Amino acid sequence: MNMKTGFASLLFLISYSSLIPSSTLAQTPTRFKIVVNSDQDSVQADNGLTLREAIELTNGTLSIDRLSDAEKSQVSVINESISQISFQLPSGQTIIQVGRELPAIVSPVTIDGTTQTGYEPDKAVIAELPLVKPIVEITPTQNTFVPRGLTITSDNVTIRGLSLYGFNDDLDDTARTPPADIFIAHRLPPPDISKQPTPANFSPFYSDDVPPKNVVIENNWLGIRPDQSVPPTTSAFGVSVFNSTGTTIRRNWIANHDGSGIITSVNSTNLQVIENAIVANGLAGMPDAVRLEGNIDQSEISGNLICGNDGSGVYLFKPEGATQIRDNRITYNGRRFRRAAVYLMGNNHQVTGNLITNQAGSGVVVAAFPLSRRNTIANNRFSNLEGLSIDLVTQGNVSVQAYQKGDGINPLRNSPNRRKDTGNGAIDAPQFTAKAFVLSGSQAQLTGKADPDSQIQLYRVTENTSPYGTLSEPLGNAQTDKQGNFTFTSETLKPGDLVSAIATDPNYGTSEPALNTIVRTAETSTPPNVQSPTSSTPTCVTPPITQVPTPIPTPTPNVPIRLTVPKNVHFALDKSYISPESARVLDRIAAVVLANPTIILELQGHTDPRASDEYNQKLGERRALSVRNYLIRKGINPARMTIRSFGERQRRSDGNTRLDFARDRRVEVIYKDARDLEVFVQEEDLQLEPARGVR
Repeated sequence: MNMKTGFASLLFLISYSSLIPSSTLAQTPTRFKIVVNSDQDSVQADNGLTLREAIELTNGTLSIDRLSDAEKSQVSVINESISQISFQLPSGQTIIQVGRELPAIVSPVTIDGTTQTGYEPDKAVIAELPLVKPIVEITPTQNTFVPRGLTITSDNVTIRGLSLYGFNDDLDDTARTPPADIFIAHRLPPPDISKQPTPANFSPFYSDDVPPKNVVIENNWLGIRPDQSVPPTTSAFGVSVFNSTGTTIRRNWIANHDGSGIITSVNSTNLQVIENAIVANGLAGMPDAVRLEGNIDQSEISGNLICGNDGSGVYLFKPEGATQIRDNRITYNGRRFRRAAVYLMGNNHQVTGNLITNQAGSGVVVAAFPLSRRNTIANNRFSNLEGLSIDLVTQGNVSVQAYQKGDGINPLRNSPNRRKDTGNGAIDAPQFTAKAFVLSGSQAQLTGKADPDSQIQLYRVTENTSPYGTLSEPLGNAQTDKQGNFTFTSETLKPGDLVSAIATDPNYGTSEPALNTIVRTAETSTPPNVQSPTSSTPTCVTPPITQVPTPIPTPTPNVPIRLTVPKNVHFALDKSYISPESARVLDRIAAVVLANPTIILELQGHTDPRASDEYNQKLGERRALSVRNYLIRKGINPARMTIRSFGERQRRSDGNTRLDFARDRRVEVIYKDARDLEVFVQEEDLQLEPARGVR
């Protein structure tokens, strides 16, 4: 699917087949305990009960008397408020392929894949989070487009222990809500008509279409198969919370989506996103791991691993209400678009206790438009950023880069206008009273100025990347007086330590970092205790340690290992797809990269000069993206790859022949490794255009 912006707030068109008669909904509900024992996708009296039949039974659109005796044996009526659907599929038949959308879930039910034989609830598959491999898979029939896996419109629905993937469509229009593995909304959801145009006549908005409450999505793998591979067809989105209250998304592995892993829309109040691995999303569309818009009041994003996604880790777009983003590990994002790890719009958000590292962008960016105030950013640890730890963007900087990556350090607030046109009210960064502070015995006493009645948090700086931060390690807090003066005393600082600070004003929020100061002794000006950011192989998840590992011998230093590997692949005129010849080249590249896990790749897209610069820039990006996605499907961790487009600006030669232009149309693979790499330019996949006025 061509993922375009604006999906989450556009019209929803739905087929008549999903309509549930109002008379059915008004009946006294019967609750069932149902065992699905068939991997087929049908509704007919036969020897096995299918998932489609189970959902229709709980919805009340299929009566028990339509079942065969064999199917009836899998169903029992229970005196409970919630139906239960469990699984006992035959061994080797645990993949349920659906040829069309499953019925929307309109009645309280728990669909529990953990009941399938072979599920091991105590066996985590990665070290970072307690994620357990599912057994039951739900996916579209081969070569069939099915836009949604499970659609939830009822209160008190739990989806547990399933693998859902491959849910997408082949439509380019945006007049619809997006496809997703799991879609949550009220019955027949149009947009909120108080904010958006009236939907189609056959899908009116009813006053009783209230958002479902207390939906739980837990222990599922979305967009990823149980063997941890990328599906042949990637899903559009993971969980789309179109309209819901109190949804909980916890302990899921959400990966490999064209768009965001989690996206919200009209309403997602009290949303809880807890302890999920949200990895390698945004492959072809909205690049951000978690994209929050609409009413997100009292939501919480906590304890998640957010890694290797193509844009921001958490991206807030003109939301209503406030969210907490705390205690997450947000690392190696910005693979396709250089964006902030956390991008904030709106007021009263809290970003606390996060580890934010290896971001192709800033740490936390606070936008100026619409008005953004009282956003608190505290107790986070930052490292290896391509920008400031905290960046308050001004309205005067309106480029995409400024709004998404940041616009650099702000001058001191010198007018009321700066208060109005800058994120967090342009609160001033603290200013230390000296460039260096002298130790007195074992104590260091640091003084400075900031906005009156603000709290100051001081940080040790351990990376030599910026004179402002990076905010590596929280040291402690101080409070300014009515004149804005503060004092901080520490017995943990050593000679050579660099220190920065941020200020938080309760009326405006948290500032950008202070200009670094240094701690030294009275006798000498000690050099700073900083280092360049460490270069490590990007890794999002690792297998759990089940035994004491055997020590790996340290390689002999200064002994280069020389690898021979192609440097580039080529493309046809105005194309970005991988030719069979280029695929063979990429297979060789993939083999080398898989065999050498320390190699990191930058994929640089190039074009010939025969179009506008803007067009060629986008074409170069599409070519680099095609190469990256091909390598992902060969098993290369997306966190190990970034892409960049140079368009027509770095030609191979100045010539104007068909051969010159064919050489220009390429993606160059830049290998980064501590060892020597012998790369070579190969041209076996050159694609010359037909001779029409070009030599």
